[in-house]
Amino acid sequence: MKKIILFLIIVSLTFATSCKKEEMKNDNIKPPVADKVAKELEKHGDVRIDNYYWMRLTDEQRNDKTPDEHTQKVKDYLNAENDYFDKKMAHTVQFRKDLFEEMKSRIKEDDESVPYKDNGYFYITRYEIGGQYPIHSRKKKTLEADEEILFDVNKMAKDYDYYALRGVNVSPNNKLVLFATDTVSRRQYTLQFKDLETGKIYPDKIDNTTGSATWANDNKTIFYTKKDPVTLRSDKIYKHVLGTDASKDVEVYYEKDDTYGTFVYKTKSKKYIVIGSYSTLTNEYQVLDADKPDGKLRMIQSRIHGLEYGISHYKDHFYILTNKDKATNFKLMRTPENKTTAENWVDVIPHRDDTLLEDISIFKDYLVIEERTNGLNRIRIKRWDNSNDYYLPFDEETYSVGVYGNPEFDTDIIRYGYQSFTTPSSVIDFNMKDRSKDIKKEQEVLGGKFDKNNYTSERVWIKARDGKDVAVSIVRRKDTELNKDTPLLLYAYGSYGYTVSDGFSTTRLSLLDRGFVYALAHIRGSQYLGRPWYEDGKLLHKKNTFTDFIDCGKGLIEKGYTSENHLYAMGGSAGGLLMGAVVNMNPELFNGVVASVPFVDIITTMLDDTIPLTTSEYDEWGNPNEKEYYDYMLSYSPYDNVEKKEYPNMLITTGLHDSQVQYYEPAKWTAKLREYKTDNNVLLLHTNMEAGHGGASGRFNALKETAIDYAFMLDLEGIEK
Repeated sequence: MKKIILFLIIVSLTFATSCKKEEMKNDNIKPPVADKVAKELEKHGDVRIDNYYWMRLTDEQRNDKTPDEHTQKVKDYLNAENDYFDKKMAHTVQFRKDLFEEMKSRIKEDDESVPYKDNGYFYITRYEIGGQYPIHSRKKKTLEADEEILFDVNKMAKDYDYYALRGVNVSPNNKLVLFATDTVSRRQYTLQFKDLETGKIYPDKIDNTTGSATWANDNKTIFYTKKDPVTLRSDKIYKHVLGTDASKDVEVYYEKDDTYGTFVYKTKSKKYIVIGSYSTLTNEYQVLDADKPDGKLRMIQSRIHGLEYGISHYKDHFYILTNKDKATNFKLMRTPENKTTAENWVDVIPHRDDTLLEDISIFKDYLVIEERTNGLNRIRIKRWDNSNDYYLPFDEETYSVGVYGNPEFDTDIIRYGYQSFTTPSSVIDFNMKDRSKDIKKEQEVLGGKFDKNNYTSERVWIKARDGKDVAVSIVRRKDTELNKDTPLLLYAYGSYGYTVSDGFSTTRLSLLDRGFVYALAHIRGSQYLGRPWYEDGKLLHKKNTFTDFIDCGKGLIEKGYTSENHLYAMGGSAGGLLMGAVVNMNPELFNGVVASVPFVDIITTMLDDTIPLTTSEYDEWGNPNEKEYYDYMLSYSPYDNVEKKEYPNMLITTGLHDSQVQYYEPAKWTAKLREYKTDNNVLLLHTNMEAGHGGASGRFNALKETAIDYAFMLDLEGIEK
């Protein structure tokens, strides 16, 4: 009798757990059904039918307070999807609140940055308890001096749903400061000036800029970058004199080639204003004497397709980080400042097949080099007189290290940051002369529960289908058992040569402490294993990015880390494209997928040169106006390859004002998935109607979005607290 009762209890508990897991899949809550309006899209004789093309709104329509019928229809659909999300996730509301409070509790609210010195002042960014935004301040000469508040962003943002401050730049005489604001999340910034002696905000306002600007040495002239109002391409450099009419600003440079963008900055030596032009594969630089803002630009080296280079100035030479002479992993060269064309460049640090040269920092007595070998960062210190040349030692198996801006030139101290999956980030001052180091700050993890000794990290190598070895960085609690029932989140990006660092995350602890394993796949398309690793994951090799990710998932399953029933995938933006591709190719591999601001309608977008970022990215994805690229891109485009089959549980997120990946890509994708998928798995679209590509502004609001992602996966695992 006891055995029967025990059996019934077990059956009852199993049934209850099963019911809880099925709660999000409740068929009584019906998803919105988007209207189908056929739109023929023809290219190269191929006709595609897009039934959801009608979801596109212009930037003006998105912001229209009195929307027309079409605009209202689109917004009604997005709101209906949000309403469906709210209903399907209603049982997680308290859990999300708990996750938010938990993640927030780990953050030191009254925190501040390590002060850095520049031109006689120490600059500090700090937060106050309850504050969503930073306070920017400075102290003259010593840290004991009175604090001067430059900006209290909490006060500036109080009347806005979204607020971003960037481009804070103090004039050479320390009396004025430039700043830029965006209140829409469209990355179109308004430049303004503030008098630091009186606190007065000047009437000068310059709209539609990138948000950064550079002072000439006369303390009144600035150079800034304007955006094309439609494509948002950074295409023009203007000169503005404080106190004059901005509508009459002088156009200094116009980048006519619509596959390029432009930008402006000042060299660390303060001698030159630099105007750069860039595409994915090519660079060009011109310089102007910073003491003579009305002077003429001088070309360093005119563009040659495929020649990438960047410049730094030191004494009477320019130092050039470049891929010249087939230096795939880049090398360092130099040239006299009065003889700057490529035939005058000579090697300083030659090219190495096994080491990617990522960046340099120039000091009076030292050259600091940032490299990457076998996937790991290294910092090399080299005296100009060659009396010393050494690497900083790092002991962990996987970590992330990077040199700060270090604005001071005449110093023996270099500041760098270090962190790993298990080690909170530290800011370290290293004396390049005596090799001593001073840990200025180590990130505090509040709440009293974190102990780095409870966690372990490793790096495993998984063989891809073509024989390449792909690294996967992994972190988990030491007491998390690895077996087929272990939930594992596999994350990756894999585009533009951007390498995701093996960094520490306080928010990630909310997954790890609930038994999740976190894995970061260093797939092709990044530069983890050098520039060739990027080249082998772009253009006509782009599918390597997707198959690498799939093979990493399969490899982790084979190694006993998890199983298909407990494997999750996450990626955003171009990483969202990755998510879209892999769920089309191997949907059975994942129990759940989170795709954030996903770039999934690649063919239609890359054929539309009125959309931001299109023309400048032909060298990354290919130009579908050419049939070879059209056919290849069409073969993996997530939106175009949705089929009638089962898909995993999916959460798709976007922002109405996104300028990088337009909101209608994930919205259309969701609608098409709803039409085609043959399963009962949950499919959710959540649109932030007030934000753009980066999500909500404010350090705590962003945590609410992370809580949504985590609650989605944890709920699928039946983890409710």
